[in-house]
Amino acid sequence: MSRYVNPFTDIGFKIIFGQPASKELLIILLNELLAGEHHIEDLVFLDKEDRADNIHDKGIIYDLYCRTDSGEFIIVEMQNRWHSHFLDRTLYYVCRAVSRQIENPLPKHIPIPENRDENGMLVKEEFVPYGKRYQLSTVYGVFLMNFKEAGLEEKFRTDTVVSDKDSGAVVNPHFRQIYLQFPYFTKELVDCNTLYDKLIYALKNMSNWSRMPDALKDQVFEHLAKLAAVANLSEENRIAYDKAVDRYSVSQIVEEDERRAAEERCRIALEEGTRKGIEKGIKEGIKEGRKEGRKEEQYNIARQMKNDGVPVNSIIKYTGLAIEEIEQL
Repeated sequence: MSRYVNPFTDIGFKIIFGQPASKELLIILLNELLAGEHHIEDLVFLDKEDRADNIHDKGIIYDLYCRTDSGEFIIVEMQNRWHSHFLDRTLYYVCRAVSRQIENPLPKHIPIPENRDENGMLVKEEFVPYGKRYQLSTVYGVFLMNFKEAGLEEKFRTDTVVSDKDSGAVVNPHFRQIYLQFPYFTKELVDCNTLYDKLIYALKNMSNWSRMPDALKDQVFEHLAKLAAVANLSEENRIAYDKAVDRYSVSQIVEEDERRAAEERCRIALEEGTRKGIEKGIKEGIKEGRKEGRKEEQYNIARQMKNDGVPVNSIIKYTGLAIEEIEQL
C-alpha cells in the first residue's frame, strides 16, 4: 500500500485540502492556479451544503466551499469518474454559488443610530441603489477531474469566462471556471520546472509513492507529505480512508471491465462488418464479372455479324450494342 492517501478519493481529498491544517496548502494551490489573475492571502471554509428553500436544490454539497479574505467565493470539486452531463452540473454549481449571494446577502440596509425616535425605533435606513443590490463577488469553480471529458478540448487545463463571442473580451469577470483533466497531464518530474507543475505532478502520482521524491523537498511538499501520510491518519479517518480506497479500487475494476467489454464489442462488430463487406464484395464481384462476361459475348457476336456483312441496324437490334461500340470493333 502507498504511504500517502489517494487525493482522488473523497476522504483523501478532504485530508489534503479540506481541513484547517491543510488551509495553507489549499491557498498555495489556488494561488498557483490563479497566478497573474488573483492572489489569496487567507480564506475561510464555508458551509458546504446548499440549504436552499427549493427542494430540488437541497442536498447539493460542494467538496470545498471557501471565501477569500477579499470576498471571492471558491468551489473546489474533485471528480474521480465521468458521469453524464458533468459540465452542466459544474455550471449549475457555480450558478448556485452566484445566486446564493442574492438569496442570503450580507445586510444591505444599515441602521443609522441617530435616526431613531424617542422610543429607540428606527425611522430611517441607509438608501441602497437598486443596481447595487446585484453587486456580485467573483465565484471561482475549480474542478479536478480524474477522467477525460468529451465536451472539453483534449488538454490538461481549460479556463472558461463570460466573454464576447467575436472579440473574446471578458464581459463579466465574476464567473470563472477552471477544469483540470489529469489524464492529459503527462509531464515527468524532470520536466516540472514550476511549483504549479510540481503540485499537479504530486497530486497525480503520490498515491503510488512509498516516499516523497528527492526533487520535491520544498517546504510545501514536506507539509503535503505530513498531511497525506496514511500513518498519520486518525483511527476514524483511517477506517473511512480504507473504505474509500476499496470503493476506488472497485470503481477502477468496473471501469476496466466496461472498457474491455466495449473493446470486445467493437472487435466483434469490426469482424462482422469485415465479413459482411467481404461477402458483399464477392457478390458484387461475381455480378460485375457476369456483366462483363455478357458484354464480351455481345462484342463477339457483333464482331462475327459485322465480319459476315450483316447491316449495322440488325447488329444493334440483336446485340443491344450502341452504334459507337459496333464501329470500334
